[in-house]
Amino acid sequence: MDHDPFAELKKRQREMWASFGPTATITTPTAAHLVKFAAIAPGEAVLDVATGTGNAAITAARAGARVKALDLTPELIAQAHENARIAGHEEIEWTEGDAEQMPYADASFDVVLSQFGHMFAPRPEVVVAEMRRVLKPGGRIAFATWPPEHMIGRMFAFVGRHSPPLPAGVSPPPQWGTPAVIAERLGARFDTPFFERGVMTYPALSRSHYRLSMERSIGPLQKLIERLAGEPEKLAAVRREFDAMANSYYYDNVVHQDYLLTRALAI
Repeated sequence: MDHDPFAELKKRQREMWASFGPTATITTPTAAHLVKFAAIAPGEAVLDVATGTGNAAITAARAGARVKALDLTPELIAQAHENARIAGHEEIEWTEGDAEQMPYADASFDVVLSQFGHMFAPRPEVVVAEMRRVLKPGGRIAFATWPPEHMIGRMFAFVGRHSPPLPAGVSPPPQWGTPAVIAERLGARFDTPFFERGVMTYPALSRSHYRLSMERSIGPLQKLIERLAGEPEKLAAVRREFDAMANSYYYDNVVHQDYLLTRALAI
């Protein structure tokens, strides 16, 4: 690909997700669910796309897989390296790179994973083609995404309403949380997908504690709050809107964040 029309968008994404590390810890149980759902077996070659701090990659390595992992943000790759060292899996190969232009040969992997990562690639058709390209015939794709009707999907829509519009041709990430859309996007490259749901719980002493945590670690929300710093009344209104949105998901001192798992065979 000689020219990437979304190079500037990806540069911003690379920078905005650098603060994600603290919240990435909360996704650790979901990584275990994803790896189990993907039915990863010892000795399989696995790629984790948009690995973040490496939760799914390290979990797959602990299951006996031979793992490589890719992420756009160098700060997250550095944290993944450290997590792998602590876990005793320094054999994992970490690469800073773009999910739409992956530096791997065709048919290299038995399984391609992504935990809340590939959904931020601007062009679904491009990232699907890349994930299929690096999969062996009969290989498996498995990923976690956020349904648009639940808390995190609604949060990204909320950020979108209060932010400049996405560049033309960019698909909003929560679209990846709708089974019918997923089936259409996987299309002729994959067999009929199989779905499973789960709930990620985020401990929080209050809704305000939860919101502040999100503001400090979720890149798009962090940028929104920074843009409104000079408009205190508007910022206060946006924060009230966020708290009201989170209200029905917050009980027993945790926020309940529903997610969707997808698995499909390459054809």
